[in-house]
Amino acid sequence: MQHYLVSVQANGRALNYMIFPSFAEHVEGPSRMTSSHTDCHFCLQSLRGRKYALREENAYCVPCYDSLYANPCEECKQPIECNSKDLAYKGRHWHEGCFRCAKCSHSLVEKPFAAKNEILLCTECYSDEYSSKCFHCQKTIMPGSRKMEFKGSSWHESCFVCQYCRQPLGTKPLITKDNENYCVPCFEKQFAHHCYACKKVITSGGVTYDDQPWHKECFVCAVCKTQLSSQRFISKDENPYCVDCFSKFCAKKCAACKKPITALGGAKYISFEERQWHGECFSCSKCFVSLVGQEFLTRQDDILCHKCGSAS
Repeated sequence: MQHYLVSVQANGRALNYMIFPSFAEHVEGPSRMTSSHTDCHFCLQSLRGRKYALREENAYCVPCYDSLYANPCEECKQPIECNSKDLAYKGRHWHEGCFRCAKCSHSLVEKPFAAKNEILLCTECYSDEYSSKCFHCQKTIMPGSRKMEFKGSSWHESCFVCQYCRQPLGTKPLITKDNENYCVPCFEKQFAHHCYACKKVITSGGVTYDDQPWHKECFVCAVCKTQLSSQRFISKDENPYCVDCFSKFCAKKCAACKKPITALGGAKYISFEERQWHGECFSCSKCFVSLVGQEFLTRQDDILCHKCGSAS
């Protein structure tokens, strides 16, 4: 009679175990023979004093039962007679002695095994051929053991630990630094910077301004609160400003063109008696020659080159 397989899911693949129920063939003495079991259901020969097998409440002599119902063995191709154990797996059948690992030939009876492309392998051979290697210890992760996967690599559960406190990481949040994994508390304790604005830990990214770390979302214009991490900005009194807000609220105005002086891009400006000019605007009020780096004269609000000032 058949013996059946139980499949247990572990480590992402099925581990299979063969289960043996009590043997189903019957040997009955004449004193226990019932009228319905006195003859073989197929050949009608008497079963008194003979070994027989039951199928769907009908009794068969052993030769008839084997010729009608015995399954062929997957390995040796011979019928599995009713007085032999029939091991079944996914519709295929084996003699007990034929149920072996395809690689090492060790028996798989009552042992865990795995199947690959319809080939049965013991767990050791399957591991050697197909199992993942632990990223930490480089040893095989055996079928049936828990496997942790992270960023395309695999670990034994016992190897997947915080690099600092050595506690298992499991499915807890973690942070990777220099190919080492840390639990969040240990990473914050050992490496993390704290944002200058909100004082909270910066776990990724961030910007540096005035030698201080900031979250990108915290590094904003002091007036309009626009994020400044991806645009030009100007600082005044240790506060960052976007160009528009600096021009509107902080920048001095050119005495000539009345536009803001931002000094962006290293542009030069000239300051004289509390007035400021763009470099390109600092010119003689009469002949408009540039006075940058030149001597000049003043007359009320005008600035004049030496020639124009002397001629007046």
